[in-house]
Parts: sequence; C-alpha cells; structure tokens
Amino acid sequence: MKLINALFLAAALFASSFATALEAPAIPPTQTMEVNGVTLAWTEMGDPNGVPLLMVMGLGAAHQVWGNEFSQGLVDQGFRLIMYDNRDVGGTTRFDDWGEPVLWWNVLKDKLGFEVSYAYTLSDMGDDGVALLDALGIDRAHVMGASMGGMIAQTIAIDHPDRVISLISIMSTTGAPHLPPASDEAIEAIQNTAETPDDELDDIHARGFYPEAIPRQFMAIMQSGDRTERLKVVETPTLVLHGVDDQLIPLEHGKHTAETIPNARFMSFEGMAHNIPAEVRPQLLQAIEDYALPVD
Repeated sequence: MKLINALFLAAALFASSFATALEAPAIPPTQTMEVNGVTLAWTEMGDPNGVPLLMVMGLGAAHQVWGNEFSQGLVDQGFRLIMYDNRDVGGTTRFDDWGEPVLWWNVLKDKLGFEVSYAYTLSDMGDDGVALLDALGIDRAHVMGASMGGMIAQTIAIDHPDRVISLISIMSTTGAPHLPPASDEAIEAIQNTAETPDDELDDIHARGFYPEAIPRQFMAIMQSGDRTERLKVVETPTLVLHGVDDQLIPLEHGKHTAETIPNARFMSFEGMAHNIPAEVRPQLLQAIEDYALPVD
C-alpha cells in the first residue's frame, strides 16, 4: 500500500504542478474514435495546416494537464497540437475490469527477472497515438512526452521511426536501473500533497486524472524495462529537457537519455522540478520552437 500511495501522490503532484490558471484560451473539448480495440479520447488545437505535434501526457493524467498556457504557447509558435488521453485515463477506455496488479509481487518478479503482469504496454499506448495520426492523415509529426509520456514518446521513436520528425522527451528516463531513485525529500513532498485542498483535487480530477489507472500504467512502465539499448540505435533528432531541481526523476535520468540517443541535444532548466512552472515556461517553449520549427 505504501508504494501505491506514493504512486498516487506522485501523479497527483505532477498533475497539480502542470495545471495552470485558465488565462489562455481553453483546450478544445475531446472527441473519440476507435483505435486498436479501445475508444481513444483526443483533441487538436491550432492551425490545421500548422506543424503537427503529437503530445503524450504522464502517469495517471489526461491531456488537459498540459495546461492552457503551455498549449497556447505552442499554438502561437505555429504548431498543430494533437493531444490524446492514454489508456485508462480521461475519456479513453479504462481497464478497471482487468483489476489492480499486486505491486509488491510484481516488483519482486521484476527484480528476479520474471515478466510482470500488465494490462497493456507502453508500445500499446504509443501505437494508439500513431493510429490517431493515421486517422488524421498525418504521415509524420513531432512527438513530445512528459514523464511517462516521455517514455511513450521514446517508444514511438523506437517502434515507428518513420513517423517521427523529432522526439522531445521532457522530465523522463531511459529506465536504466543504475540511475538514481527519487530522493527522500521528494517522497516527503509527495506525502505532503495529501494535504492538498479538496477544491484543487477536484480541479485535477476534472482534468481527467484517474488514480485507479496508476498501478496498471506503472506495470506498463515496468514491462518496458530498460530502453537503453533500443534507444542507442534511434536516429530521430531528439531534444531532451529536464529540470535541475527534479527529485522525482532526477536530472541524471535526462542526461542519460541524451547521452544514449545519438546526437541528442540536452537542456536543463534552473527552477524546474517535476513540473513546468510559469517562470520557466517561456524558456521551455523557446527551446522547443528553436529545435523543432524551421527558420524562415
């Protein structure tokens, strides 16, 4: 139960820290389509003739967690945003009938080299995004993911390299076992999130956060394992962005991602933890624009 609670609170902290005041135009309502045996909730934002950017959110969180200001900033740069809810969150099919995995038992199996139990994989979630691109008639797109979404974005680059213009991996990891775990301070901060006011938690839930999905999505992460060797042969242009103050997925994870993917560019940001704070947002947006958009 301690691990489950830590995962829940970590995802809640992540969702809360991404969520921003509703000052920019709201993200459009979702639509749904059937792909790969699931009902996928998705939306798009920006000029239909803009540069396509597929955006993948993290653990337990739906696409609304990107926040209006961050999304609008990308639209203003000329991107056509394609956002979708991963399996088990938001408006996409939930896997409650599959049940809840026994985390401690699966962690033990993983350490002993046995396959963990899982309802779906990171590849399945990445394939959903690619199927969405197919349905929209988009041959290639920039693919950006944050946290677990970064792991899914990496997996898309591994499984579907011909569909990815560039990979943008934010506050994510290769899954290499030698990398440092979350700090004790981060765990304490996560635990303090339990004192979050009810109205803020209600806002997170309204954005599609679904805590029941966290153990199943965590199994998908464990099933993916260490992606280091697979990422070593990725030829997709890659930008890795990470917060200096990130103690949930420490800075070393981002550095290792950039060191592993050939010719990847790495950028770190002071004042950024496992979030995108308002004061760092302009720098992050500028880094994405400079890397992904052609110069006229």
